Amino acid sequence: MTDFVGAKAALVCGGAVLAYLRDDRPGLRWPGHWDLPGGGREGAESAEQCLFREVSEEFGLRLTPAHLTWRGAFPALHDPGRQAVFFAGRISPEEVAAIRFGNEGQGWRMLPLADWLAHPRAVPGLQERSAIALSQARNASRG
Repeated sequence: MTDFVGAKAALVCGGAVLAYLRDDRPGLRWPGHWDLPGGGREGAESAEQCLFREVSEEFGLRLTPAHLTWRGAFPALHDPGRQAVFFAGRISPEEVAAIRFGNEGQGWRMLPLADWLAHPRAVPGLQERSAIALSQARNASRG
């Protein structure tokens, strides 16, 4: 896919997903909501390049294609007439321990998947995308 606006990912380790609490400032989309790693595309980045850059900026992690287990396209949350790419992937306990949180957001957590999927203050749409991605990635790994 070459025409997309950004990329997000559900990065899982041991039954929990990496999430961060968005800043709570006026004018910010979804202030004070739990969000997933990723963000807007810069220049001619591929979806993977966009995700890897954002994860590096936000969490100090260096992802590779080997981390990713699933990829799909959805309507962009802030521009439904355009597409966004959503990934599922895995990170190791060592990578979780190495996280160095950037300057966007109030903090981060590894949220148990059930908590993430039911959280009342998650960015709208990301829970459903997470459920689809993780279910399909799990089914693909069985086949």
